[in-house]
This record gives sequence, structure tokens and C-alpha cells, in this order.
Amino acid sequence: MKVVVIGNGMVGYKFCEKIVEKTGDTHIELVVFGEEPRPAYDRVHLSEFFAGRSADDLTMASLEWYTSRNITLHLGDPVKAIDPVSKTVHSHQGITETYDFLIMATGSAAFVPAIQGVDKKGVFIYRTIEDLELMQAFAPKARKGTVIGGGLLGLEAAKALIDLGVAETHIIEFAPRLMPRQVDDKGSFILQSKLEKLGLRIHTSKNTREILGTDTITGLQFTDDSILDTDMLVISAGIQPRDELAKTAGLTTGPRGGIVVNEQLQTSDPSIYAIGECALYNGMIYGLVAPGYEMAEVAASHLLGQLKAFTGFDMSTKLKLIGVDVASFGNPFITPEQGNSIVLEDSMKGVYQRINISTCGQYLLGGILIGDADAYNMLLQTSKNKVILPPNPIDILLGARNGTASTGINLPDEAIICSCESISKAAIAQAVEAGHETLDTVKKCTKAGTCCGGCVPMVKDIITATMKAQGKYIRNVVCEHFSYSRQELLDLVKVKALKSFDEVLDHYGDGEGCETCKPVVSSILASLWNEMILGKGNDTAQDSNDRYLANIQKGGTYSVVPRIPGGEITPEKLIVIGQIASKYHLYTKITGGQRIDMFGAHLSDLPAIWEELILAGFESGHAYGKALRTVKSCVGSTWCRFGLHDSVSFAIRIEERYRGLRAPHKIKSAVSGCIRECAEAQSKDFGIIATERGWNLYVCGNGGSKPQHALLLASDLDDETCIRYIDRFLMFYIKTADPLTRTATWLNKLDGGIDYLRNVVLQDSLGIAESLEAEMQLLVDNYKCEWKEVVENPALRKRFNHFVNAPEEKDPTVKFETMRNQKKAAEWK
Repeated sequence: MKVVVIGNGMVGYKFCEKIVEKTGDTHIELVVFGEEPRPAYDRVHLSEFFAGRSADDLTMASLEWYTSRNITLHLGDPVKAIDPVSKTVHSHQGITETYDFLIMATGSAAFVPAIQGVDKKGVFIYRTIEDLELMQAFAPKARKGTVIGGGLLGLEAAKALIDLGVAETHIIEFAPRLMPRQVDDKGSFILQSKLEKLGLRIHTSKNTREILGTDTITGLQFTDDSILDTDMLVISAGIQPRDELAKTAGLTTGPRGGIVVNEQLQTSDPSIYAIGECALYNGMIYGLVAPGYEMAEVAASHLLGQLKAFTGFDMSTKLKLIGVDVASFGNPFITPEQGNSIVLEDSMKGVYQRINISTCGQYLLGGILIGDADAYNMLLQTSKNKVILPPNPIDILLGARNGTASTGINLPDEAIICSCESISKAAIAQAVEAGHETLDTVKKCTKAGTCCGGCVPMVKDIITATMKAQGKYIRNVVCEHFSYSRQELLDLVKVKALKSFDEVLDHYGDGEGCETCKPVVSSILASLWNEMILGKGNDTAQDSNDRYLANIQKGGTYSVVPRIPGGEITPEKLIVIGQIASKYHLYTKITGGQRIDMFGAHLSDLPAIWEELILAGFESGHAYGKALRTVKSCVGSTWCRFGLHDSVSFAIRIEERYRGLRAPHKIKSAVSGCIRECAEAQSKDFGIIATERGWNLYVCGNGGSKPQHALLLASDLDDETCIRYIDRFLMFYIKTADPLTRTATWLNKLDGGIDYLRNVVLQDSLGIAESLEAEMQLLVDNYKCEWKEVVENPALRKRFNHFVNAPEEKDPTVKFETMRNQKKAAEWK
């Protein structure tokens, strides 16, 4: 059998993969024609091209993959004609191939509205890597960029302009709201508000009449006669199926485009199939990759005589658009006759969640999630598998927000966990039972989680549940290079008194390490010894921010956040911060933790900035580390008429005790001088609230997108007892939490919960209280300001040169040129 595939996009590649899997490499002759000059690549993550991923990183399979499977691949050679009578195809470069069966995976093209002036310079289509390369070359000339289209593709294009460094980005949407096919009015309003806070300018209900400019774009004119000045335009207003070949070959197409297919994906010619975005099934074009993959599976199966049918596909989707979670599933737009809706809305945090319930109250019909979509997978499976809802259906949202969401273990075996690859719960469990007991091996075996990755948390839960059902001990190892959990590795490093990543790797690891284990080991070393994190060769093992003791920001500059314990600062210190910010051209902002953040510092300026801050009495605020960030305070009894105790002094004492403390994740604290809670202590990892008889200590709270109130650990404590309990609590967390786990999540997973924690910390049920306090005191005694260490150490200071061979003094012959609208470094004037 000879099969010719027209199109080497994601779906065309997936067909080749499916047919090879089903037959081996010998039974079918495969010939593939691709229009683009490169093999199939991942369009789902196309915007990551501007965030640093190369074209090779996006490639789905190498050229060697095709040749090793006897697949003939013609790149940069589109098919120009099909002759169904002689069963031949003719390519642009003059190649003629016969076929027994033809697979049309021609995909779609960008829909370009009929606007006068679309041929002007500075107007781009957002579709292929070549399009992105053209945008990348033009962007440095543009200060203001605009995107036509406020749907999924349009928001992706807006993200691309942000990543390209365009200073001002506008989005034009014809409909009265963003993403009109996925979200409702309220959800769109929340989404728009979040995007506007990120600096995007959004214009809805706008119809573009003309692109202005003589040769190069200068602006847009709308049908309401308003004008928007712009230097660059990206059109991403939807797609239209590529069906021109089918039409010339006499195949049946739809009145609005698309190649008509049946349930086996056959066209009006039974020997020709159409799959992906060019196929029109039951009057619908499916514009997502998951239904395209399912079409590839059905077509491959039918060619081999297997009974399988395509009967439509659920268009549920979850995306992170410009850093904002957006998801819709099932039927997001039910009418009152179809059921009822439950809505949770938090406009302050930009969270909107709507679930639609059947009139009987038993079934989940669909929903919309904006700002927090962690519950998406569970909600999708609950809807698709008609799982009976709890008596109070809102629990399926509230439970997920409080860290107690169902893990998918109770779903039926036939539940599809990975929609992209159509992998069921049973298939994942069978892979685990066959010995594939890690996420990576399950991915390789089943392909679950290899496309969009949205199902990975549920896949992990099923792996764990299946192994537990087999009676196996679950070891949560750090990564493939260390066969230990974080807790086990911490104990081993402590016993051997190891002080560097290389020593730990030599004793307990394999290979060279990776971006997962290096920061984990670095955190363990800092949590045990509190030595300078850039010393002893540990610099390259740190996270990127820790590596430079500052947070890298968009555009490649850094932020500088000095510590301001308790938020208390003198006028003299305020003046110094202002002078430094003015001298080094830094943007300043008051943070939510009562500190002053200075943005825009260049790498080579960091030591000089730190030196001036240190002379004024400041030190590192560790805003870059998985460490104690701030201890927020109200004004307390010193000024407030409601204050019971001096919250400022106690906050300063707490912050100066635990400053620099490294942990599995960042730690925040607060001290409130009375129960009015002006410092918001109950939303912190540990918080202290004054009472008439002392202090109440709360632990394991969390703000952010998944807020959780802290729980009361102990009441009416004196200063010393409160600190002693904090010592024990923090060290127990540091020694037992998994990497990158906040205290709230750690407590949620801790057997026995808060009652168990009280027994450990207050009652010393494990007999370790004394050692926890001693270990904390060691860290406190060893504290040194990391900025000061760099300033006073010439070898460390050299790390902050722009180039490894740069002179220590500024060289006037060296200058930096503006790229992507980044301003020139101030020091090279």
C-alpha cells in the first residue's frame, strides 16, 4: 500500500506516527509533501519562539526520524495538483507520485479581512515560524504594535509583540468582548481587566476600514472614523481551511470552505481522506490540535481495516494567555431552560469561575475558568463522564481552591485523561502496572501529557494511585539524577557535611545534574549551612535569579530590593534610595510587602548599587530567593489607638532573625497589632496577631491566585515562646516539604494536618524540638548579607561584568546598541 500525505503540520506528522505504530516500518510506503522548508513543528507553543525556544526546540521529529522509518519527505515542495482518476499528485518542483490512498492534511490559512492596505510594510500574519522571523526582524523599528483579533490566536499574537519588546501593544476585536466563542460577558470583562493591568490596550466593537500609510503602515482607520496610530500590525483574526486543491480535484467542499468528510474521514472520493483543519465534518471545522490528532487516528485505523469512527470532538480547552489562565469546557453558554449556573467572581484577584449544572442538579454540563484554572482537568472529566455531583455542587470549585480537589482516581477506567492523544485512565494504569512508574516513562509509553501538558497533574495522580493499589512504596525522588526524595537527600547531605553541588552529585547522584535537581540541592545546602550561595562552585547550580542575587526582568535588566524590616525606614534612608534610583535610572515602586523595589538595573551596575545601599545601612532583601521575603506590620500600639502590642518592633525582630533563610519555597510573614488585622497576617506562611495576653501564631496561609487562610497553631504566647515555636515550625517545614511547595500546600498534604503539626511543634511528639531549634540558631548565627559578600570579594564581583573579558573600569570604546526598544545602558553614554 502506498500512501501520500499532503501537509507536514502537526496533524500530518501525527498520521505518519500513527500508521507507523500500527504497521511497523515495512507494510506501507509513505510519501509526505510539506509546504514549509522545515519538518513538522509544534504550533501550539509557537509563541514560545519569542521567549527563547528555537525552531529546533519546536520540531516534533527530526529528519532522521522520517528516514529511519522509510518515510520519503519532500520539504518546501507543495502539491499543486491532484488527479483522482490516475491517482497521482504533482508537486511544485515537478515531482509526480502515484498513490493508493491520499491523506489531505493541508490545514488552514490565516483569515485576512478585506481591509485596504494589507500589503503595506509592517503588516504581518501570525501563522508560521517564517512569519515570526519576519516579525522579529521588523520589531526593533516599532514602538507601538497592534493585533487585529481578540480570540485565542490574537491574544497569542499580542504575547508575541510583548516578548519582542514592543513598548505599547493594542488589540482590536470586532465583537463586543474578547474570546467571544469561549467565554461569557463577565468572564471576558475579568480577562480584559487582567490584560489591561499588564499594559495591553484593548478596543472591542471595532471594525477596521483601512490601513494607513504610503509604503509602510502608520495607523488604522476604523468604520467609526476613529484612527489609531501604530508602527506594526499583526493579523490574527481566525483561520480558513486550505481546500483549494480539493476543489480543483473535484472533491466536495462546504459552502463556507472545508473538505466534506464522513465518519471515517473519507472525502467524496473514498481513496482520499481529509484530516485536521481542512476537514469539514457535520458542518464543522475543528480548529484545535486534539480533534486533528483524533482524525489522524481514525483515518490510519480505517486504512488498515480497523473499525473506528470520528463522531465529533469536545472543544474544551485550557490555555495560559499572556500569563492568564483561560479555560472553557463542555457547554459554557447554557440557557435557563438547560440548567443553572454557579459563579465565583473575585475582581480584585482577577478570578472568574462559572460552572453550569443540569436542572436536576446531578450533572456538570460545562463551565468557564478565568485567572485560576487549576480545577480544569477534574471539572472536564466530571462533565465528560457524567460523574454525579456532590449534594452542594459548589464544593467542586471550593474544594479545588482549598487544595482538596479530587485527583481523578475515582473516574471510570474509560475516562479520557489526555484529550490530545485520547489516552484513557485505564491505559495509564496499565502502563504503570507494566513497570512504567515515572511520569517520563509513562509519557514515552502512552504519549499522555506530551502535547499541551494540561493533563500532567492528573497523570501523576493516577501513577501514584496505581502504585499504591499494587502495594508499592511511593518514593518521590528529586529527578533522574538523584534516587532520593528531597527529605532523604537533605539528611544524607547533613550526615556527610557536604558543602557543594559537585560533592553531593559525586556522593549520591548520577550524570551531570539538571535544571530540576540543581536548584533543589542548592536550596538544601543553603538551608543546612547558610553559606554564601555563590561560593564553592555552587553559582551555576542556582536558579537564574539566585545566580545574580536579583530578579531578572523583561528586557534583560534586574530589580534591586533592599530589606526594610517591618516596613520601618528613616527619612535619610529614603533619600538614599531616591538618589540611587535617580543616578542609575531605575523605576521605583512600593511593593505589597512594605519595601521599595527598583527596576531596570543593568548587570554591571548591580555591585555598585549594592555598595551604595550597604553604606547607607541597607542589606539584601532576598526578593530573588526561595527565602524569607518580608515580615509585614501595621503601626501597632506605638501609633494606633486600637493597638495592643508593638507590632513594628516584633516584626523587625522576626525579620532580622529569619532573614536569608532558604526554604523549599518563598516565605512571607506579618505581625498585626490587634484583631483588626491590618497586616493581613492570616494570609501569610506564618502570621502573628496581638491579643490582650500575648501573641496568637498562625501558620500555612497563602495569598496569590489560590488564597488559603492560615490556621491557628498556638495562642497567647510571650515573645520568646512565639519565636521558639516559629523556629520549630520553619525547620520542620524545611526538612520535610517537597521542592517548590508552599507551606499551605505542604500542610494540606501532611498526614494529620494541623493537629499533627501542633503535636510536633508544641508537644514535641517526635522528640526533635531541641534539634530543630539548634539547627535554626546555626542558620541565624551564620547569616551574612549576600550583596555585601559580592561587593567585598573581587572574584565574586567579576561575575557581574557584561562580558567575561570586560575591563573592571568602564571602557568608553564599548557601547550597547538599542535592540527591541530596550534603552541603552546608562553607563555607556
